[in-house]
Amino acid sequence: MAAHFGRLRKGATTTAVAAVAVAALSASQAPGVTTDNLGRQAAGAQPSADANTGGEGGGATGDSPYYTDLPPLKSPNPSPSASPATGTPVSVGEAEAGIPATVLDAYKKAEAELRASKPGCNLPWQLLAAIGKVESGQARGGRVDASGTTYSPILGPKLDGNGFALIADTDNGAYDGDPAYDRAVGPMQFIPSTWEWAGRDGNGDGKKDPNNVYDAALAAGHYLCRFDRDLSVQSQMNAAILNYNNSTAYLNTVLSWLEYYRKGTHEVPDGTGTLPSNSSDSHPGASPSPSTPATSTPSTPSTPGTSKPGTPKPGSGGSTSPTPKPPAPSSPAPSPTPPTPTQTVDHLEDANTGKLTATAGSAFGAKVAVRAESKASKGVAKVRVRFTIIGDTDATFTGGESVATVVTGSTGTATAPALVAGEKTGDFTVRATVVGRVLGGLDYTATVTPRQADTLTRTSDTALTCVPGGEFADQVEVKATYKGAVAGKVTATATLIKSADDATENDKGPYFKDADGKTIRTLTDLTTDADGVLKLPKLYADDATGTFLLRVNTTGGAVLTVELKVAAAAS
Repeated sequence: MAAHFGRLRKGATTTAVAAVAVAALSASQAPGVTTDNLGRQAAGAQPSADANTGGEGGGATGDSPYYTDLPPLKSPNPSPSASPATGTPVSVGEAEAGIPATVLDAYKKAEAELRASKPGCNLPWQLLAAIGKVESGQARGGRVDASGTTYSPILGPKLDGNGFALIADTDNGAYDGDPAYDRAVGPMQFIPSTWEWAGRDGNGDGKKDPNNVYDAALAAGHYLCRFDRDLSVQSQMNAAILNYNNSTAYLNTVLSWLEYYRKGTHEVPDGTGTLPSNSSDSHPGASPSPSTPATSTPSTPSTPGTSKPGTPKPGSGGSTSPTPKPPAPSSPAPSPTPPTPTQTVDHLEDANTGKLTATAGSAFGAKVAVRAESKASKGVAKVRVRFTIIGDTDATFTGGESVATVVTGSTGTATAPALVAGEKTGDFTVRATVVGRVLGGLDYTATVTPRQADTLTRTSDTALTCVPGGEFADQVEVKATYKGAVAGKVTATATLIKSADDATENDKGPYFKDADGKTIRTLTDLTTDADGVLKLPKLYADDATGTFLLRVNTTGGAVLTVELKVAAAAS
């Protein structure tokens, strides 16, 4: 478990056992990591001064126990094992690289939020995954519901000073259910006193829940990024990890998983992640466990050879024979874990999505809607559906994101946030997939059309006149509207044409000048401003006299013809 202050018990035994594996991994570790003469990883740079400083509330986990399992050493012929999701043989390395879908989504969303709010921190989501692995085994293999909350609380042992740090209750049991002593809580194992100020709402439900992987991952990201750290600098990353749990062995374990995940991971269904087994307090599986306190005492097995002899039988000459024992009652078979709603989904169906078309810069009138259904075509509620915008487009969902995750309602329907078109025109795709299941998704084509105008008018009625060889005193200015509303950012073209019936470019009369001062009689790629106004460059006249025409047209079909007169000055 991470994120606490004073160190509890250190996993000396498991760390020593893993020394050879760490040594083998060390060659591929991030810059600044070396190994000592026992083959253990050691931080190449000394932690910064804040490494042992908890700041407000101390370390995140109170230095609670953590899982010490190390990532597998990849070999050319890894031993196969069966995937819990599909039964298909996969290598040990492949299984360990799998991260439950919702948990992985939480890490990546936290990275994205930190990239926007604290870009100088350079937080990689793989660091959150590494900490989540050693703290809770990725939320106990991804046993979370559609909102990212664990099905049962993940609690560390009582921090009562009995082999662990002494941290008296700070939350009246609100987070950990213990009114006497604090315990680390949730997938990222925050102690209540730290969560009180470090907690975040990562899934937008208005709550800061340490048992929710979205909230916990975002809180961990902000915690690691404190003190204006830049985690791309190895010494600062080391300091951040030690600040989370003040143990060199912990640092080495996290760095091992960080490097492993950086080499490649994949998404696995929720609830099928690989569970670790070794804890830093020397008791297998004694790190955070769901609901059951980690300090419960196992039953003591009977010792062979200590049973009492039976009572001598009459006439047996005093010899004794063992008294037969009644057969031990058989333990009831554990009830099978019911499938999660996500695991019952068989496919996605369209839920009457309308035509997805919008003009550049405006909102789409229709929204993408899908329905998660079982094999019996019944709607499945409480399932996370991910909507992703794909293609060369600057369109986004409301809020500026290109990915949105929505939980299905009671009928199994999930509706994506409204789409907002950018300035890029053309087609793009919105893909809907189920989070936590490897199922075919649904693709929707959305189209962004250019901005348009249906009317052009001059902003002035002043006659446009000029003498031969001179320049027009007034510049042509027009205003574009569409269905009576201002048509801003509409593309337009202006051409000096031969006649009302011949829209080809004229070869005499008024003209514009290009950047080099050369004569030009057609202007392209013009754009109206936010108020729909377009002001053309200054016009000049050659020696030809008479009435000439300037034609302006826009996307959407708006056309305006303007008269230009060139005549000698009156004597």
